[in-house]
Amino acid sequence: MIIVVRQGATQAEIREIVDTIESKGLRTHFSEGTQVTIIGIVGDKSLLADTPLDALSGVEKIVPIMESYKLSSRNFKPEGTIIEFPGCRIGGREIVMMAGPCAVESEEQIQASAKAVKAAGAKFLRGGAYKPRTSPYAFQGLELEGLRLMKQAAKDHGLLVVSEITSENDLEAAAAYIDMVQIGARNAQNFRLLKEVGRSCIPVLLKRGIAETVEELLQASEYVLSEGNYNVILCERGIRTFETATRSTLDIAAVPVLKSKTHLPVFVDPSHAAGKAAYVAPLSKASVAAGADGLIIEVHPDPKHALSDAAQQITFDEFDRLCADVAGMAPIFGREFRHGA
Repeated sequence: MIIVVRQGATQAEIREIVDTIESKGLRTHFSEGTQVTIIGIVGDKSLLADTPLDALSGVEKIVPIMESYKLSSRNFKPEGTIIEFPGCRIGGREIVMMAGPCAVESEEQIQASAKAVKAAGAKFLRGGAYKPRTSPYAFQGLELEGLRLMKQAAKDHGLLVVSEITSENDLEAAAAYIDMVQIGARNAQNFRLLKEVGRSCIPVLLKRGIAETVEELLQASEYVLSEGNYNVILCERGIRTFETATRSTLDIAAVPVLKSKTHLPVFVDPSHAAGKAAYVAPLSKASVAAGADGLIIEVHPDPKHALSDAAQQITFDEFDRLCADVAGMAPIFGREFRHGA
């Protein structure tokens, strides 16, 4: 349930509400908007059965949340969440681009990628250092050295870093090099990893699992939020269906569905959904039209010779043209995107 705090309530009255709830062994989460302050209650609500919360002077009303996800629900925070970074706000009017190679392969490759994506308008450099691959014989990434190379390239070109971590054991070391941790589709319901990321308070890009429903994605986000980390971005990246024309089926409807159900920002990964470079641009533009807050796109200096996911990575020139198209169409949907550094 959530408690709507009475307008004009004093800090002492708010403290009384919180103390009353927490004295029963429950946790509280605050959401302070421009119009209303909400206190979310997490835990077994039956513990409050003999506690008349509505009698407290600071309480305006009590609203039950019927969804299985609580903290990510738009009922908990009617205003959308905005995540602040230096030079970048995710969840506002701006469409944010994250771009770079599927995997960090060398210093030259990641430096060239950082320079190109920055020039086109990206705010984040993406790249894989820990690569969870279907085959154990495929390129597994440079791990910590890959993160170091990516951090240096991002610093040289004025970018932020987002990269995937596949184990909670790598999180502490990786935190020195990344501004946002990506939880990939294979780890979308790795609850131990999600809880550890929640405790870290590093901003999170949480991808939808390949066979995960929208509600399951929201429940997965709850593992991060319930540990105190509210800087979560959800990412649609395609789901498994009977269709084989693309690598996965991009569930474009998931974007407006998520925007209606949650206050969290929503991104789209058209590269993994498409599996083919030719489809990345049209899927990207469809995602913007559907209301996505940003895109994460695989871009490589020489896609044909990439060590992983060669077929779906686009060239620097293709990414630049896509960014120009997004800049042109963004105002139609009340958004903004600046093409160029």
